Amino acid sequence: MSPLLTVDGLGVTFPGTHAVRDVSFTLDKGECLAIVGESGSGKSVTARSLVGLAGDTAGVTARTLEFDGTDLTGLGERGWRRVRGGRIGLVLQDALVSLDPLRTVGAEIAEALRAHRDVPRAQVRGEVLRLLERAGVPEPEVRAGQYPHQLSGGLRQRALIASALAGDPDLLIADEPTTALDVTVQARVLDLLDQLKAEGRALLLISHDLAVVSRLADRVAVMYGGLLVEEGSTREILDGPRHPYTRALAAAVPSAAARGTRLAPVRHVGEPALADGCPYAARCARADDLCRTTPPPPAPLRCHHPERGPVLRVVGPAVERPEAGERLLTVEGVSKAYGGRPAVRDASLYLDRGEALGVVGESGSGKTTLARIALGLVKPDSGTVTFAGVPWSELPERRRRPLRRRVQTIVQDPLGSFDPRHDSGALLGEALGLAGVPRSARRARAADLLDRVGLPSSVARRRPAELSGGQRQRVAIARALASEPELIVCDEPVSALDVSVQAQILDLLTALRADLSLSLLFISHDLGVIAHISDRVAVMKDAEIVETEETVRLLSSPAHPYSRDLFAAVPSLAVDPA
Repeated sequence: MSPLLTVDGLGVTFPGTHAVRDVSFTLDKGECLAIVGESGSGKSVTARSLVGLAGDTAGVTARTLEFDGTDLTGLGERGWRRVRGGRIGLVLQDALVSLDPLRTVGAEIAEALRAHRDVPRAQVRGEVLRLLERAGVPEPEVRAGQYPHQLSGGLRQRALIASALAGDPDLLIADEPTTALDVTVQARVLDLLDQLKAEGRALLLISHDLAVVSRLADRVAVMYGGLLVEEGSTREILDGPRHPYTRALAAAVPSAAARGTRLAPVRHVGEPALADGCPYAARCARADDLCRTTPPPPAPLRCHHPERGPVLRVVGPAVERPEAGERLLTVEGVSKAYGGRPAVRDASLYLDRGEALGVVGESGSGKTTLARIALGLVKPDSGTVTFAGVPWSELPERRRRPLRRRVQTIVQDPLGSFDPRHDSGALLGEALGLAGVPRSARRARAADLLDRVGLPSSVARRRPAELSGGQRQRVAIARALASEPELIVCDEPVSALDVSVQAQILDLLTALRADLSLSLLFISHDLGVIAHISDRVAVMKDAEIVETEETVRLLSSPAHPYSRDLFAAVPSLAVDPA
């Protein structure tokens, strides 16, 4: 029997760049193929090409691009409309952008029903509610009447899946459907996708996270620099990856087992090569002249020097635990409510000098509000915060301002917090000025800060929009270091980064902590990240801290039922032997 989808020799070009080169794969009904790789590898462009959405400036070619007997290469826009939605559904990463903000969720799904299925008008609402219920949306009657901004991230993502299912497609393309979702919400979305696969739908899952795809995929294809560099069964790829890039991806997944090791390769320089050689050659420790000048062998393993054996990690910088009694931050019984609804309720924690304390929990659990209270940006309704022996929460701002240089923060989206008119040098110069550094010394000091976070001095002349996500986050860290702080509050600093860049930032924070004896209050919904970087972990649920314990002890034997449920939902690289 022929595959449902056949892709052979797919190439996609944009003016000045070749985004996808000679990509080939097949997909059967009831099967899940995961395409993994970092940002810019060509995953999303490949997926969008399958529904005619590569873009107006894209040039798409293929030896074969066939879906259920239909040659997709010859379709015009009218033909694509018949295939898109009704035969092939597409679920994108950011449901808030994908859903129309001016229409209710129910109206969005109803439009998809009218466009792709012949449903009598009187039955449309009932079918909308059925689709929402099938997608795991609670209270579908209520949610159907709500707008996208009124739903949580997880509910929006499931509503988007319901909209994609409205046309009853045979193939569902899910492009990063769980990125930046809480681990429990992520697990529910993956369970839903697994159920759709069990019903006989084909699933093409686009992701940068090997741990996520291990739960769902039957086969895995790894992309780098527009090439599909390795393909095989999920067990083959995860248990014995052979391409150096695939091995680097596996090693980059943070976890308790990775504590004390580097996540990113020691050699991590260069962009994908656009010449005839292997695109990974600039970053590969095994690369030689053959790799740099000769195209790699054809799929399924495009590497001149494939590796065998277990994935090894390099020992990272040693971070000594602080001695007992060196207390830096104490939060005692703080509470904060907005409109009568508690955001934080009677929360207490402490942080020693040189220690990393992780705070984990779902969206809305109170993590960010607690961080803002610790920073002195939000005054608690009750309770106190003490920093370095100073009654931090009780000080008037005019007395607290001179001490702020000792406490800094790194946020999730530095692009939203930087002035887009200023280049990186000016952003660092501003922070150095606030720290009391003379104007004459700021340029040299900014260069030193960039060097400390692994960036060349030339970055100082570039604006935030001209930098990659990882570079922007490094500039944010350099800016936080400008005042030589004792404590850095990190609020989801890596949640929006792909796994390779995330690994570099976590390695950098670990190294800085070892070199400078920094204390970190690390906020995240990602338990793998928390387990890798934290000495202790506080678990939050519904505005309360329900458990605080040493990281290793908490992961091995959590006491609170919510902690057990949370840790059980974390995806890992383990593959079901069945």
